[in-house]
Amino acid sequence: MWAIYTGPKSFNIEKKWVLPIVISLSFLFSLLVVAFNLGMLSSSQPIFSILSLKSSSNQTDSSLINPNATFPPPPDAPRIPRLAYLISGSKGDLDRLWRTLLALYHPLNQYVVHLDLEAPVEERLALATRVESNPIFSEVGNVHVIKKANMVTYRGPTMVSNTLHACAILLRQEKNWDWFINLSASDYPLVTQDDLLSIFTSLPRNLNFIEHTSNLGWKNAKRGRPLIVDPGLYMSTKSDIFWAKQNRELPTAFKLFTGSAWMALSRSFVEFCIWGWDNLPRTLLMYYTNFVSSPEGYFQTVICNSPEFQRTVVNHDLHYISWDNPPRQHPHSLTLNDTGNMVSSKAPFARKFKRNDPVLDSIDSLFLNRKNNSFTYGGWCAGNPPCSEVGDRTNLSPGPGARRLAKLMDRIVNSPYFNESQCK
Repeated sequence: MWAIYTGPKSFNIEKKWVLPIVISLSFLFSLLVVAFNLGMLSSSQPIFSILSLKSSSNQTDSSLINPNATFPPPPDAPRIPRLAYLISGSKGDLDRLWRTLLALYHPLNQYVVHLDLEAPVEERLALATRVESNPIFSEVGNVHVIKKANMVTYRGPTMVSNTLHACAILLRQEKNWDWFINLSASDYPLVTQDDLLSIFTSLPRNLNFIEHTSNLGWKNAKRGRPLIVDPGLYMSTKSDIFWAKQNRELPTAFKLFTGSAWMALSRSFVEFCIWGWDNLPRTLLMYYTNFVSSPEGYFQTVICNSPEFQRTVVNHDLHYISWDNPPRQHPHSLTLNDTGNMVSSKAPFARKFKRNDPVLDSIDSLFLNRKNNSFTYGGWCAGNPPCSEVGDRTNLSPGPGARRLAKLMDRIVNSPYFNESQCK
């Protein structure tokens, strides 16, 4: 009665413990091996060296660096800016507009060229044919012709309308340009595009070069108060503006500014003028429709009445221009006698020049290294003859013009008095 049979039950209990014991022994064996290896390592060098660190030095032992390791790249250099040009002309301006275009050309930039409605159809077609048949322009695709010509009269609002038209084309054609520059066929560069791009690379991209003042002076009575009608808005032939008998009061909803019609505008400000998310650009466009010489006031008044852009204005038009005192409607035509003044101005552009004046050949030779009526030489030029092929578009070769322009930027942009001349 007291005898109990336990044999088979004990056997079952021992069999259940076999697997856990084997696993435990394997784990202990692994720990012993690791401990042994660590002991060997610690006897030959400090444990911090295993982690590629040294307690006694701030320098890293290059022999312990993983050769496949990756490191953050250095900061990128500023991107070379892209410029967007409008070059406009009228009757008889085909050849000198073409010359200005070749002198200004760079494959990084964008160009809109326009001969207005006063130019004969033959001249406008010849311009389009020249652009289409030029192998460099065809390859790069950055020169655009306004084939549906606009009527442009300087003293009326049609010049402003034409400028905004070119801006809209450039915004649609290319997304990456940084500044818009308006020129006429009677303008000419005093520096190469390599000079200009190299200096503008270091500038804030929101700067707007607009000569301006709120001191209207004689323009108060001669420009601000008169009412005019520009026939260029509705006629197919050019004629002078019409003057209304009654004058108007100066506005109180915004402050008038005046200045040069030639400027370099940031892309952000151009978008503001074109898209007009604020109604101010449209309101002022309607106001300046009846304003004498509206190209000398529209953009100045828009930017100086826009808090978002007031602090971006540089009070300079990037031009050397020789005016009468007081200024007349048009400046003096420049000649070889003005060469010294052009150089001392350090400006990248000058105006105005007569057709084929010898001073243009002098500028080509002294400032632009432009030969054989071809392009201004730059780092992008390749082939034989030079500039017959497009090489590295980002290869800039600035020269003396860049040093002159850098001094101008130091005076008008980097000066501690920069803000004191804004919208005053």
